[in-house]
Amino acid sequence: MSELLTVEEHRARVLDAVTPLPVETVRLADAAGRTLAAPVRAAHDLPGFDNSSMDGFAVRLADVEGADAENPVALRVVADLPAGSSDDPSFGAGEAVRIMTGAPVPTHADAIVPFEDTAGGLADSLGTVEVRRAPAASGAFIRRRGGDTRTGDVVLTPGERLGPFALAAAAAAGVAEVEVRRRPRVAVVSTGSELVPPGVAPGRGQTPDSNSTLLAALVADADADVTVVSSLRDDADAIHALLAHAADVDVIVFSGGVSAGAYEPVRQALSERISFVKVAMQPGKPQAFGALDDGRLVFGLPGNPVSVAVSFEVFVRPALLALQGRAVIDRRIARLTASEDWTTPPGRRQYLPAAIDLVAGTVRPATAGGSGSHLAASLARAEAFAVVSADVSTVSAGDPLDVMLIP
Repeated sequence: MSELLTVEEHRARVLDAVTPLPVETVRLADAAGRTLAAPVRAAHDLPGFDNSSMDGFAVRLADVEGADAENPVALRVVADLPAGSSDDPSFGAGEAVRIMTGAPVPTHADAIVPFEDTAGGLADSLGTVEVRRAPAASGAFIRRRGGDTRTGDVVLTPGERLGPFALAAAAAAGVAEVEVRRRPRVAVVSTGSELVPPGVAPGRGQTPDSNSTLLAALVADADADVTVVSSLRDDADAIHALLAHAADVDVIVFSGGVSAGAYEPVRQALSERISFVKVAMQPGKPQAFGALDDGRLVFGLPGNPVSVAVSFEVFVRPALLALQGRAVIDRRIARLTASEDWTTPPGRRQYLPAAIDLVAGTVRPATAGGSGSHLAASLARAEAFAVVSADVSTVSAGDPLDVMLIP
């Protein structure tokens, strides 16, 4: 195929091939980063009882209405309620109960007076308390039963990622297990006879393999499991051997070997099994994708580091999240203003590694002089990708741009 596909056309082909992975039940303690496949419902009311939101005194509002610094009201303290107590002490007119945050509110109380609104505060609170500021209304500083959620309420919905806050919400709702999608199993494979492992001094004609490290980290950031990491020489037979070795994965991501050169092992090995296309984007024009007969998804990305990063963000990451049933599969987009000029390739959408200033609302190239697809250093300085439309040839300072925010 010689014509250029749009980014949307190639992305649609990728997502059309995705079928969400099976559902499994896991303990909440093992669910971090997983994607919900069924709603989480509250197992009980939250709070489960009326409780105090302040350290202070449970009172009858009628006893302290009108109290202020000039007209304080003295009450006799008849009981003490720490958090965790199940006591429900009774008290009458002119009396109060000292109470700590989270403790059950006595049945006969209808307001809480914080320590700060009394004369003695905590230091003088187990005999008589002098109220110097009346509660604003009945129910002041009382958290009512079910004020957060009621039994059966949906706390979390399918497609949500179980991050720290969501996990805490599920725990507070009394849930011990959740139904989630299985994590995708992914093989990361860099190709190129010129590659040497990180830490090995490259000789003439050689270069460090940074793509394996980059892709493994990107896959993990997408909440998938990296089960195979490999670096192969430019040999089609090595591709076939890798496919046999990675028989139990869901996704294989190749970097390099997909262009039109003489030594392109991914193209040589898989040209009849997946599609090799050109996409109207820069970097990342050569792309490969397809599903093997056994259902494994195969991505072939160009080999330059920035091309790998951009291609992953635009095509691979959305597919990995869709496999997990994630409701939101795209990075957040911000609308910022270019702080300097730069040129873009005609007819192709540009994804430029960029530095951003959210306070000023500006974006600029991450490295001076641009960020070529081979400049891995530009990724280290990138906080986002500036996305420039294919019909724009020059970005001028002051132009509004969409910016894909990345961690």
